[in-house]
Amino acid sequence: MISKKQQKMFEKIDGVAESGWTDWKWQIKHCIKDLKTFESLLGVQLPEDIRKQFETIAEKFPMSITPYYLSLIDTNNLEHDPIFKQSFPVINELYVEQDDMSDPLDEDEDSPVPGITHRYPDRVLFLVSNTCSMYCRHCTRKRRVGDQDSIPSRKEISKGIEYIKNHPQIRDVLLSGGDPFLLSTDYLDWILTELRKIEHVEIIRIGTRTPVVLPYRITDGLVEMLKKHHPVWINTHFNHPRELTKSSRRALRKLADAGIPLGNQTVLLAGVNDCPRIMKALVHKLVANRVRPYYLYQCDLAEGLSHFRTPVGKGIEILESLIGHTSGFCVPTYVIDAPGGGGKIPVMPNYLISWSTNKVILRNYEGVITTYKEPDSYEPTFCDRKCDKCDLDLPLGEIDEVRSCGIESLLADYDETISLVPANNIRHKRRK
Repeated sequence: MISKKQQKMFEKIDGVAESGWTDWKWQIKHCIKDLKTFESLLGVQLPEDIRKQFETIAEKFPMSITPYYLSLIDTNNLEHDPIFKQSFPVINELYVEQDDMSDPLDEDEDSPVPGITHRYPDRVLFLVSNTCSMYCRHCTRKRRVGDQDSIPSRKEISKGIEYIKNHPQIRDVLLSGGDPFLLSTDYLDWILTELRKIEHVEIIRIGTRTPVVLPYRITDGLVEMLKKHHPVWINTHFNHPRELTKSSRRALRKLADAGIPLGNQTVLLAGVNDCPRIMKALVHKLVANRVRPYYLYQCDLAEGLSHFRTPVGKGIEILESLIGHTSGFCVPTYVIDAPGGGGKIPVMPNYLISWSTNKVILRNYEGVITTYKEPDSYEPTFCDRKCDKCDLDLPLGEIDEVRSCGIESLLADYDETISLVPANNIRHKRRK
């Protein structure tokens, strides 16, 4: 069933049959991309200044909204509506701050072959689609929006698959884009089949926002196809409790019933969800629909997002309102995706107050300060990486040894590294 508002909107666009509205391909075909259609379907007239600015903004950062997501906008509260703010262009997007970057995460720099970003040792990001069902105004890949709305060919995808095949340390592949679920079911099936042929690929993850903005894409046929390729994990992207509609909940239920673990990645957005009450309602609705809150992202330094960014302190405040105040599995990890390709850095409230050689001082969510006694007789296992002579039980299967890096190398007994020095350290340059 669709709502009366959706039925009326459908009739304005195309006809009267309800089956068309719930056809995901129909939704894509009729995405709203111009101001006249936007106003007509919602029955509103935007303020004159916004109307004048629209063309200028959309020329650089186009608008595209699925009819479904458009129907969720509250026209009685347009200025503050979280759906409107995530989907409609505003003049702030043209304001480029001094620290804004086109590619804030250096995804292009960390790309050894087209479509692959290899940043972490054992996993890669694989961009398999340049097409989205909707252009989210807070997208970190805003630089690509509207430039190349296309599906990479099998030849292009095969280059990425070949790279994964030739790097046995890769055990985890994250499919993203664009949105992988905007591929045809058969094409996505082919990609997953090719990845499953690679022995060292243990996990395949898919990042998608279709359950939020295009829930009708989660068809029985898609779900049956995904079940063939387990273990498959899916992360989606709900930012506000109002996005969890009957249709989106139905889509999540289909995926969960198929045995697919579901996670959610929320972006902290000023004026949308920067409120402890909103975030608590969101995580509660997610877990009620078998979706684990995974990450809460600090908004990236991408161009045109400054009006969405909050202070990091707001994220910490939200975490303080969740930890201890609700179930542990409702609490996402708050992260900053480091500019320059440094990866996700957890930023959490500090519960370790102090420590000595035999005791640590902790505080809990209530402010209670307590102690934990360290063991008096702990004898650490010296690790020289000679696993065949280790006292611990180590028949762990076929595990490839890899050299430690970063902070791990400073902690490892078998590594002689004693410090990590930035490449442009002035003191070291003087030594030369």
